[in-house]
Amino acid sequence: MARMMTRATNPGRLSSRRLLAPLLALTVLPAGSVAATPAVPTVASIAPAPTAAALHGRTAPTLGAGDSIQVQVFGQPDMSGNVSVDDDGSVNLPLVGHVKVGGLTLRQAEDSIATAIRKDQLLVNPRIAISVVQARNLRVSIIGEVRSPGRYAVDPRTSIIDLLAQAGGTTESGGRQVYILHTDAAGKVTRRLINLDDPASAASGSYLQGGDSVIVPRAQVFYVYGEVAQPNAYRLEPGMTVVQAIARAGGVTPRGSDSRIDVKRTDASGKMVTLRVHPGDLVRANDVIYVRERIF
Repeated sequence: MARMMTRATNPGRLSSRRLLAPLLALTVLPAGSVAATPAVPTVASIAPAPTAAALHGRTAPTLGAGDSIQVQVFGQPDMSGNVSVDDDGSVNLPLVGHVKVGGLTLRQAEDSIATAIRKDQLLVNPRIAISVVQARNLRVSIIGEVRSPGRYAVDPRTSIIDLLAQAGGTTESGGRQVYILHTDAAGKVTRRLINLDDPASAASGSYLQGGDSVIVPRAQVFYVYGEVAQPNAYRLEPGMTVVQAIARAGGVTPRGSDSRIDVKRTDASGKMVTLRVHPGDLVRANDVIYVRERIF
C-alpha cells in the first residue's frame, strides 16, 4: 500500500517520462544511419549581383572638377560633409585632408578615401558612402560632319548619342563611326571608336568627360557616272554590291548596259586600275563605277 501511495504521490515524474519517451524515440536512429539535413547554399553557389554598369551596358561615370559630393563616414560625423572636387581632382575632407578622386567612379572614390583614412590611422575599418549632390558643367568639343560643331556643356550622364543630338545630328556625308578622344591626368590621349549602327557599341563606354573631343569623320563614299539616272558621290554602306550602288544612283538609263560596268580602283601600290566587274561584286571605298552605253 505504501508503494502504491508513493507512485500516486509522484505524478510529475510519470508525466515527464511519458513526454520524454516519444522524443527519445525520434532521436534514436538505426546503426549506420545519418540524419538528413536541409541543403544550405554555399557562397560559391550564390551568383554575385550585377553592377549598375553591367545592367545598363555602360561604363560608370567618373568624378571631376566642379562636382559637389556628399561624403559620409559611418559613425564619424566629424569626417562627413559636402565637399567640391577641386581643379586638381582632389577633395579636402575634415581631419583627413586632400584625397584624389578625380577620374574615379563613386565606388573607386569610396575606396580611395577609406585607404587615406586607414593610412592616417584614424580608423581601422572605415565605411564610406559617396553621393553626387550636384554634377559639374562639363564642356566637350565635337567637330567634323555634324550640323552644329562646337563646344557643348554636358553632365556626367551625357552619352555620345546625347551630344550628337545637341549638335543637330550628323550631316548626309557623316560617317557612322565616330571617335572620342580623352586626355588623362598624365597627358596621355586615348581614342575610342563608337559604331553608331551597333547599339552595344554606342551604349558601352560612351559617357563623356570634361575636355573630351568627339570627331565625326566623313563617311566612305563611292562614285557613279555614265549611263545612270543620277550620277554622283554616295555613302558606302557595309556589304554594298555593284548593283546596289547603281540602284542608289537611280538605276541604268535606257541607253546603258548592266553588263558593261567598269570600276576604277586604287590598288595596294596606289596605282589606279580599271576592272570589269559584275553586278554582285562588292564595292570598295572611293571606287569609281562607270556604266557604259548599250551596244546596238
